[in-house]
Amino acid sequence: MSHDVDAIRQALYDNYRAPEGAARNARAERLLAEAEQTGDTPLLIEALSHLLQAYNYSSERDELFVPFARLLRLWDERPGEFDAQAAHSLHWYFKWVSTDMLDQPHIPLASMEKWLGEMEHRYRLAGHSERAVRQGEFCLARHIGDLERAERTYAAWLAADRDRMADRHACELHDQGSWQARLGNDEKALELWRPVLAGEYTCAHEPHAVLAASLLPLLRLGRADEARAHHLRGYRMVRPMESMRGWVAMHVEFCALTGNEARALEILSDRPAYFTDSGDPDSLMDHLAVTALLMDRLVALGHGEQTVPGPAGTAWTARTLAVHAREQALAIAARFDERNGTDAVSTLVRERLERKPLLERLPLGIRTVKPVSSAPAERPVPAPASAPPRPAEPAGLNELLAEARRLSEERHPDAGAAWEAVADAAGDGDLDNLALAEIDDHRGLSRRTDPEEAVRLCRSAAERYEAGGDPGEAAAALARGAYAMARGGDPEAALAAVEEPVARALALYAEGTTGVRQAAGALLNRARIHLGRLHDGDDSGERVDALEAAVAELIDFAGPHRAAPRVADRIAEAEAMLGDLAVHRGEIAAAAERYAAAAELFHAAGLPWYAVEPEARLVGAARRLGDLDTAERAARAALEHGAPYVEASGHTRLHIQLAEVLGEAGRFGEATGHALESAHSADEAGESAGIGAYARHRLGGWLLRAGRPEEAAAVLEAVLPDLTVDDHGDGMVVQTLWWLGDCLTELGEPRQAAEHWLEAADIARGRPEQHDHAMLANLAGQALYRAGLNAEADRVYERACGLWRDLGDVHGVVRALRVRAWIAVREGQAGPEAGLGFMAAAAEECERALPAVEDPAARARLRAELADTHRQTGELIAGQGEGESTYGEALPYVERAITGFAEAGEDFTDLRTAAELMAAWLEADLGAKPSATRRAESVLATYADASGTTADARRAEATSILEYVA
Repeated sequence: MSHDVDAIRQALYDNYRAPEGAARNARAERLLAEAEQTGDTPLLIEALSHLLQAYNYSSERDELFVPFARLLRLWDERPGEFDAQAAHSLHWYFKWVSTDMLDQPHIPLASMEKWLGEMEHRYRLAGHSERAVRQGEFCLARHIGDLERAERTYAAWLAADRDRMADRHACELHDQGSWQARLGNDEKALELWRPVLAGEYTCAHEPHAVLAASLLPLLRLGRADEARAHHLRGYRMVRPMESMRGWVAMHVEFCALTGNEARALEILSDRPAYFTDSGDPDSLMDHLAVTALLMDRLVALGHGEQTVPGPAGTAWTARTLAVHAREQALAIAARFDERNGTDAVSTLVRERLERKPLLERLPLGIRTVKPVSSAPAERPVPAPASAPPRPAEPAGLNELLAEARRLSEERHPDAGAAWEAVADAAGDGDLDNLALAEIDDHRGLSRRTDPEEAVRLCRSAAERYEAGGDPGEAAAALARGAYAMARGGDPEAALAAVEEPVARALALYAEGTTGVRQAAGALLNRARIHLGRLHDGDDSGERVDALEAAVAELIDFAGPHRAAPRVADRIAEAEAMLGDLAVHRGEIAAAAERYAAAAELFHAAGLPWYAVEPEARLVGAARRLGDLDTAERAARAALEHGAPYVEASGHTRLHIQLAEVLGEAGRFGEATGHALESAHSADEAGESAGIGAYARHRLGGWLLRAGRPEEAAAVLEAVLPDLTVDDHGDGMVVQTLWWLGDCLTELGEPRQAAEHWLEAADIARGRPEQHDHAMLANLAGQALYRAGLNAEADRVYERACGLWRDLGDVHGVVRALRVRAWIAVREGQAGPEAGLGFMAAAAEECERALPAVEDPAARARLRAELADTHRQTGELIAGQGEGESTYGEALPYVERAITGFAEAGEDFTDLRTAAELMAAWLEADLGAKPSATRRAESVLATYADASGTTADARRAEATSILEYVA
């Protein structure tokens, strides 16, 4: 029977650590039945208590009343069977029961009032403070909307003494802050929540709940960055916890009110059972209310017919689910109000249903699988200084034509749109050949136009220019068509096609029948084709020479006319091409100068939007030169000058470029902001899986480096499914897994960290260079060791040991062997003899390697490694039990460590003194007090004039030894 009791007790402990949910509850029910059969009352009490806890932390909270009633009856009948912990737990559960009654609309109000009286009576008999009772009364008053009573009981709650029966600080502060937020005191709420958010106070569901509760107050106060961080950090915490439906609802609401409707849909789809689990009607009502809010938002955005996740058994659209969820939420609220005799609950639900977006757009750094945003708004484009005021009435065709030609003359990015407006406004026969040519020309110039269509449009434009009496512009249009041909993938045909229009444009210029602008434009397009040939990957000298000659001819021709309209930009682009040539030759400093000159020429010509490209290229050149100041200035300039005009894909690249410069400079907080914008723009551009994934990958790394591992983990976990070795390269996948392991280690999740590191190690296994493979295996071993998975840790360390040995890294081998020694002496493992064998093998590795090490510094490090192995051997032996035998066996190893550290040199003084103090403790317990005293005094002398944490710690420990032996 004793064996059965022990087995059930262990099973209860194991089940307590299992994930929340129906499986854990069912297991708890079976264990209760087994406990009943033993006839062991204390075990029965444990099993009932466990079942009650399982129900409380699940969607079946309505079931906890039965085990609690049985526990209370046992207490009344046989209080002597309850030990101190069981008695404490029983009284603690009173609070759960009173709270859960509020969430069950079928329980009468009078029963709850009576229960609070019973709780107060029992607490008084047990000698507990009334604080928890007053808190329960406050929760009841708040729920029914009795604000006067709520304020009175709130004050009484805070005034009552805290004792062991009071809620934990984190839980109390959560409730207090939530009350302040409900009263409209968002600042006060956040001040109350601050210690919980900072990790000063925690409990099973905190800071999870406070992170969720803080989302809307932060948004209302304009602190959007903090709100985003709390969402990323908080949702990751509540996602695996079935009992957190009400707090998950707050994350759905946050997303619905910040332009992240797609993210909200994904959260809904994570737990379909949340739509039907009825054990906690209050949180079901919350879930349905925010679902309706989200669906209403989707309908307003024009996505009413989109398929959405909802209750099983029906195919839901946003429109149909909006109606259903609203009706169900209000129906539950009506049941509460009928029970309470007020309309407080329905009023709060209706207020929630009617909330409006607090932000139209808040990038989260998380890719959504199915973007559901409304059509992207056009970016505002500042008009040039010379732009006339916009007419109040729609412009006529003549005004549109004049505006289009003005913008064309200024080389403004809006010229193409202006010509489209002309085309839309014109009827048949309204436009002459020149106007029709200009429309075709601008359409052909658009990057959105298919290259083949662009060639046709440019040729059409050339024919119309010719018919309109402008042969020079016709030649330039044909040259542009040749460049479009090159963009379509046929540079050789393009090169052949461009020669005739270039020759014609130059001849017409020589005759005086066309201007320098047209001839320079033809030369520019020929140079562009040559540049494209070079970028195709063929770096033959012929192509380099041809490009250089084409650029030189352009500069020689246009240089004397740089002051002429629309000529300086041709020279600027030629300078940028010379920068590309310099990069091709590895002349990075020269390239930087060329790019800077090109940008300056564009600005001088009043064309800042064209400076974006050379500024962006200057960033890369400056980074290669290590000139981060220039790189940052250029990146910011490119973003400033391009922001009003580039499309979403351009924003993606400009933001990630600046982010990389800032990250390289160690300014990780600033880098994260631009990485967020880059990732969001990538989504808008439909590039989530490409550069968007890269931006999120970098964002996760910078968040980690900025000391924000919770957010980093959320971002990296979200981007990981988007990454493949084939599409993104093994380096990016391995680094993402590596960073994620680092995050999870900081968050106290070593087992999960090990899984990611092992996955990364398996990928790195295929690389020719195996250092990363060894390092990742080592990290995984450390994580498994911290997680207490001893057998798994030993296997991974064995793998790491072999990798370090293949790499010739003695230190890596030795350290892996030492950890295997410590694993061996853990409970249930190979034992002390095996542990000493590993330590001996580690020492042998050092001794075998030492004779071949010639570098003095490397030799000192290896001596110190050997010394540390001796010290750890002594520590391992001493840890097997107190007494003269073990301590006497350990002491010689520690003395060898002291000698080894001393021989290694002054750089290892701190390690030597640590060994000295260890030896002193051993000698003190062996009765060698004079020797222990000498060692302690020697350490004090070593640090007599030293300052710092280590010095303080050594002095304190040495003093403790002297006091111990006195």
